[in-house]
Amino acid sequence: MIRKALLPRPKKKKSGATRRKKIIHKLVENDLINRVSYEQYREKVRDVYGGPQGAILATCSLLSLHVHLGDRLLRERRFDLRGAKNILDVGSGAGQIAKHLLKYADSDAGITCCDLSPEMLRRARTRLKSAVPHHVAADLCRLPFADESFDCVTCGYVLEHLPDARPGLAELSRVMQPGGRMLLLTTEDSFSGAWTSRFWCCRTYNRQELFRTSHELGLIWKKELWFTRMHKLLRAGGICVEIEKR
Repeated sequence: MIRKALLPRPKKKKSGATRRKKIIHKLVENDLINRVSYEQYREKVRDVYGGPQGAILATCSLLSLHVHLGDRLLRERRFDLRGAKNILDVGSGAGQIAKHLLKYADSDAGITCCDLSPEMLRRARTRLKSAVPHHVAADLCRLPFADESFDCVTCGYVLEHLPDARPGLAELSRVMQPGGRMLLLTTEDSFSGAWTSRFWCCRTYNRQELFRTSHELGLIWKKELWFTRMHKLLRAGGICVEIEKR
C-alpha cells in the first residue's frame, strides 16, 4: 500500500514563469548523455571521476555539507540501518556514504562498495582505512552479484549517470531481497540540479517520473527524506527517498 502523501501530485498547468525556468534548466544542464552512445558516455564518466574532479569529490562533499547532513540522516535513524546484514553501497565514490555505514550499521553487517571507477575505489580504500568493506568495480546496469544478495542498498548520486533510470533501478531491484530497503539519492531537475549536472557530467530526474518508474518495478517509495526543514521548505537538496522492494 502506497501512502497517499507519496503519490505523484496532479500535474498543474504550467505558467509562463515555470516554462521559462524549465528552458533555462535545459540550457544549463549537461546534455552529453543524450548526444553520444552509452559506451562513450560511460568512458567519459570514468575519465571525470578518475581524474582531477574525482580527486576533489570528497572535499566537495564536505564543502556542500553533504557529508555532515548524510551522517545526521543515518545517525538519527531516519534511514535505519539496524538489522541489515548485507549492505550494498552503489556508486561508492570516495567512500562518503560507506563511512557512515561503518559507523551506524550493525557490527556484523557485511558492506560491499561498488563503483564504475577503479580509481575512486582506490581513493575510498585509502580514505576509509577499514578492512570491512569489499570493493568491486562494476557498472550499475551489470552488477556482478546474484539475485536477492542484499537486504539493504544505498545509491548516492549515481543514477543520474544513466540515460534512463529504468535499467539501473531494475538491476538494483534484482540484487535486493523482497522487503529489502534502499536509500536513493539523485539529482533533481531543478536549477541547482542543472548546475550539478554541468559540473559532474550527469543528467537530472523529474521526481514524479522517477516515482512512477520505481513503482512500476516494484520499488515502493516509503518516505521522502530531507536533510533539513529548510531543504524541505525550498524543495532543495535533490531527491532523497527510502524505497522498499515489494
